[in-house]
Amino acid sequence: MPRLALPRLPLAPYRRLFARPGTRAFTAGNLIARLPMGMFGVSAVVMIAGARGSYALAGAVTATGLAATALAGPWVARLVDRYGQARVAVPATVAAVLGSLALLLCVRRGAPDWTLFAAYAATATTPNVGGLSRARWAHLLRDDPGALHTANSFEQAADELCFMLGPVLASFLTGTLFPEAGTLVGAALLLTGMFLFTAQRATEPPPRALTRAASPLRTPGIPPLLACFVATGAVFGSMEVVTIAYADAQGHRSAAGAVLALQAAGSCAAGLMYGALKPAGPRLSRCLLAMTALMSLPLLAARTTGSLWVLAAALLAAGMATAPTMVTAMTLVQRRTPEERLNEGMSLVVTGLLTGIACGSAGGGFLAEHASPAAAFATPLAAAAVALLINSSTTAFRSTRRTACVS
Repeated sequence: MPRLALPRLPLAPYRRLFARPGTRAFTAGNLIARLPMGMFGVSAVVMIAGARGSYALAGAVTATGLAATALAGPWVARLVDRYGQARVAVPATVAAVLGSLALLLCVRRGAPDWTLFAAYAATATTPNVGGLSRARWAHLLRDDPGALHTANSFEQAADELCFMLGPVLASFLTGTLFPEAGTLVGAALLLTGMFLFTAQRATEPPPRALTRAASPLRTPGIPPLLACFVATGAVFGSMEVVTIAYADAQGHRSAAGAVLALQAAGSCAAGLMYGALKPAGPRLSRCLLAMTALMSLPLLAARTTGSLWVLAAALLAAGMATAPTMVTAMTLVQRRTPEERLNEGMSLVVTGLLTGIACGSAGGGFLAEHASPAAAFATPLAAAAVALLINSSTTAFRSTRRTACVS
C-alpha cells in the first residue's frame, strides 16, 4: 500500500533555524534575560504602591523609567555597535541591576520619594535584549533572507510571550511571597540570562570600532519607519489602558490581565505562523491595513455587545495582526540601517515604541475617562490608521519621486 505524503510541518523552518551551531545557546540566555522586561514595571508598581500607598507615585516612577530608557537606549546600543555586545552589555546590565536593587532598598528603608525616581532611572542602562538577539541573527543570516524572516518572526513571538508571562510571574511572586520578590527575581534572571547570552562569543557580531556610516536617523527610509513604530506603540499603550478601564466598568477588573494576555497570545501564534511562510518580500502596507481592519473588532465588540468575553475574542483576533506588522517593519529596519549601526537602529525602534506607548496610554485613558471605556477603543483603531497613513504617504511620495527622476 503506497504511503501518503504528509504535509511539511509549520515548525520545520524553526528546526532548520536552530540547527545552526550556537543558536540554541544564545537564544536560551536571551529568553532568560528578556523575561524580566515584562516583570519590572508590575513589580515596581506593586512594591511602591504597597509601601507608600500611592499608585500615582508608582505610576510616575515607572513612567520616568520608561522615559529614561527611551533616551539612554540608543546611546547604549551605539556603544554595543562600537565595542561589541559582551564588552558593553554586561556592565550596562550590572548597572541596571544595581538600580533595581537601589529602588528596592529605597522603598524598604522609607527613603525620600525623589530617590525612587533616581534609582529607577538608573535601570535605563538595561540593553535592548531583543535587539541584541536580532543583531546576531542578522549577522548569521545576512546571506539567507528567508531564514532571517523566520528568525525575526521567532523573536517577535518571544517578545509577545515574555510580555505575556512576565506580568503574570511578577504578580504571582509579589502576591505569594513578598512585595519585593518580583524585583529580586527579575534582577537575578536579567543578570543570569545576560551572562549566558554574552558567553556565546562565536555568534557575536564583530564590533565596528571606526565607522563613517550615517546615523539611522539620517538614513533614507528609517525616519518614516520610526514614525510607524510610534503609532504602533500607541496601539499597544492605548489598548492596555482602555481594556483595563472597560473591565473595571464591567466589574471584572481582575480579569483584565487574562483578556490582555489573549491579545498577546494571538500575536505570538500569528508571529510563529508568519515565520513559517516565505513571503516574496516585506509588505508593510498590507500588514498595516490588516492591523487597522482588525483593530475595529474590539471597538465593535465593546459598543455593540457590552460583553467582556466577546471583547476577549475580538482582542485575540486583533492581536494576530500585530506580530506580522512588527516583523515586517523590523525586517525593513534591518535592511535600511547600516550594518555598523544595526544595534542603534533597533534601539531607536524601542524608543519609538515606548514613545507611542506613553502617548497611547495617555490618549486612551483620557478618552476612557471623559467619554466611555467602550468609545475609547477608537484610540487603538485611530493609532493603527495613523500608522497606515504614514506608510501610504511615504510610499506615494517615493513613487512620485521615482517617476519624476525617470521622466
